[in-house]
Amino acid sequence: MRKISGLLAAAALAAVAPAFAQPYPAHPITLIVPFAAGGSASIAARSVADKMSETLGQQVVIDNRAGAGGTLATRLAAKTAPDGYTLLMSTSAAFGTSPSLLQNLGYDPRKDFEPIGLIAATPNLIIVHPSFPANSLADLIRIGRESRIAYGSPGVGTLNHLIVELLAYRTGMKVAHIPYKGSGPALNDLLGGHIRVLASALPNVHSHILAGSMRALAITGAQRSALLPMVPTFAEQGLPDYDVPLRWGLSAPAGTPRAVIDKLNNALNGALMSDDVRQRLAVEGAEPEPSTPEAYAAIIDRELTLWSQLVHAVGIKAE
Repeated sequence: MRKISGLLAAAALAAVAPAFAQPYPAHPITLIVPFAAGGSASIAARSVADKMSETLGQQVVIDNRAGAGGTLATRLAAKTAPDGYTLLMSTSAAFGTSPSLLQNLGYDPRKDFEPIGLIAATPNLIIVHPSFPANSLADLIRIGRESRIAYGSPGVGTLNHLIVELLAYRTGMKVAHIPYKGSGPALNDLLGGHIRVLASALPNVHSHILAGSMRALAITGAQRSALLPMVPTFAEQGLPDYDVPLRWGLSAPAGTPRAVIDKLNNALNGALMSDDVRQRLAVEGAEPEPSTPEAYAAIIDRELTLWSQLVHAVGIKAE
């Protein structure tokens, strides 16, 4: 009888074991995107998610959760199970500028998340109204040293805000910040000539620059954008190490197994190497950035250090 009982128990274990040993992923994966559907970030997330779904053999489902500059979605993702079935589209704002400025966010970008890899980077530009008497970054710096320049941004602590403050801090420009409630109102006031200087991500201003209703003085990144080849980089104009694009990455909750992280990284990098994904990103002015988890972690650390030091040096306070 003991032999029979033992055989029955072994058979039962053998029957349930596959349920606990299914290879990852065994069901669909949710990718939380901290922006509304239809924007550049959401388009980028969807393009890599579709291609990753093919590689992983399971659907990667987009869950758009806009609000509070991405911090609400990031806080939500930090509290999910570290099993590889909930991922986050992590951003320069939620992982860099916001933690440098705000207390009690409800998450720590380095303690609460495992970086998977970078998705892409969209360059930022310094934009002026056509009436502003500057045709180059040197002109802007000279004017800003002689008299205070008022500039707008989508709000205190946004990447757009800190980019201009970084420029002023490094060059000795005098600036006055005018915060708006979002990119739309700031761009509208620049178009109307109510403000004359602004930093913006490329997709928001591309058509306006081509139409001549805005003038771009400089673009972040190591090289010029194919969408705006006439706009020189900061480095070309004597300001090297001004690598402050809007970055999108992929992260998972802390404690996610390394084997799962590696599998997701391979699927992500494979997606970024495909022609159709690269073409869809290019339309949004974004450059794909295949990377390792360690390389992405180093970028997060660098941006946290950069913005924390600037916030402390300039004395920027959250509203």
